[in-house]
Amino acid sequence: MHEITEQDIAERMRLDNPWWDSDNISSTIFGYRRRDYFKAIFYRVRQTEPRRALVLMGPRRVGKTVLLQHVIGSLINGGASARNIFYISLDTPVYIKMSLEKLLGIFLREIASHSDDETIYVFFDEVQYLKDWEVHLKSLVDTDAYRNIKFTVSGSAAAALRMKSHESGAGRFTNILLPPLTFAEYLGFMGLENNLIIKDDMAVSGAFKYQSPDINKLNEAFVNYLNYGGYPEVALSEATRKNLEQFVRSDIIDKVLLRDLPSLYGISDLPELNSLFMMLAYNSGGEVTLEALSKKANISKQTIKRYLEYLESAFLIRKVERIDRNAKHFKRMTSAKFYLTNPSLRAALFGPVDSDDNELMGLLAETAAFSQWYDGYSTTDEITYARWSNGEVDMVNVDKKTLKPRWVSEIKWSDHFFQRPGSLTALLDFSKKHEEHIVEGIGSTTKTKSGKKTAKGIEIEFIPTSLYCYMVAKNQVRHIVKMLDLEDEQLSFPLD
Repeated sequence: MHEITEQDIAERMRLDNPWWDSDNISSTIFGYRRRDYFKAIFYRVRQTEPRRALVLMGPRRVGKTVLLQHVIGSLINGGASARNIFYISLDTPVYIKMSLEKLLGIFLREIASHSDDETIYVFFDEVQYLKDWEVHLKSLVDTDAYRNIKFTVSGSAAAALRMKSHESGAGRFTNILLPPLTFAEYLGFMGLENNLIIKDDMAVSGAFKYQSPDINKLNEAFVNYLNYGGYPEVALSEATRKNLEQFVRSDIIDKVLLRDLPSLYGISDLPELNSLFMMLAYNSGGEVTLEALSKKANISKQTIKRYLEYLESAFLIRKVERIDRNAKHFKRMTSAKFYLTNPSLRAALFGPVDSDDNELMGLLAETAAFSQWYDGYSTTDEITYARWSNGEVDMVNVDKKTLKPRWVSEIKWSDHFFQRPGSLTALLDFSKKHEEHIVEGIGSTTKTKSGKKTAKGIEIEFIPTSLYCYMVAKNQVRHIVKMLDLEDEQLSFPLD
């Protein structure tokens, strides 16, 4: 029986790296529009000091591989030698069970052409399929012979990657999360941003505010985003939109629930896990308790807890914790809200939402609002929700150091509360109690109305939900740039 030789593997590597033998790289690398996160990630890839590997994590089909291709193209266009750039996807059968160091060695011997002062860029895609990848990667980063190599790895099991990165890569890895397509990115991908968004000249606390010249058209785009907008391929392909359920089930849900999670965690009862996920997806944004989930799904509470952790690790859902009227966490968490990380998952599973279905739109608007906020970088605060015996506030930003609320907001798909701000009784009650600590604003979203209203001595800023989601997404990218210490760096590209 013939064995696969290193030469065979090198030939396969050439297929994965067409720029090695092509004078024209644009046709093989550039396809989709760049994600807004490209700038920060490109900077981190180029950063060779201190010696750290970059770990790019995120859910399936949000564009991690395409983003890496954009990075590779920009490196080559910026003067890097094409033969010093190595990309490999570890879910390719021929590479299975091969160590990172062996794959790297074949590349260095057979392909690379470099001098000691040249940087080599190595990209290991879908790294979670290699057992003990974090140990292998740390060893490569620490090996002095590879000090001129910048390693970037990516994978689809975000929490699992982050956990192993923290355990074995402390001081050696930099983690970056690529979330599903934001509403701001969706507008850009669809060519709608310039016509539907106007940026105010004034920035508040480093964050810009925005207006829309046609809120009805922006809302129409927002509903389309809720139904089809979370994945670049769906947003850009009418054929994929027509087969959205098949795309999501076969390429995302089934691969995560039937392939990724069993391989990472050894899950055996897949129907149970699938049933729980469907229940949470259908009720995205609703408060649930372990007790209720256990009875409804007929699964033990301990198993439910593990399944929830698994679904979070696969970046399918996001848990939002509850605080009380005093902004205190509960010692024993009995209830929480679970949101889909991508609102269009619900439409794919249960059918598109109609903008006139106010109850469902309210839940999905809340889901979308939370999904815009989640970037995986913020360490100084967290977004929770507050609920007590006779009140609830949808979003409360709590400073982790002071444990005090910094801003509060209600997410509504209705103009009712703009006309009657006094009826936002829970928001007003909570805000009055914490007024001295809430320094970044009290707000509520609407369907179409903007402006400030005062009720019971509390000023509330109203903004349409669609515009709010755009504003959050746009400013989150700026926040990430700031968190990555890029503001004072001399960059070769603009931040806006």
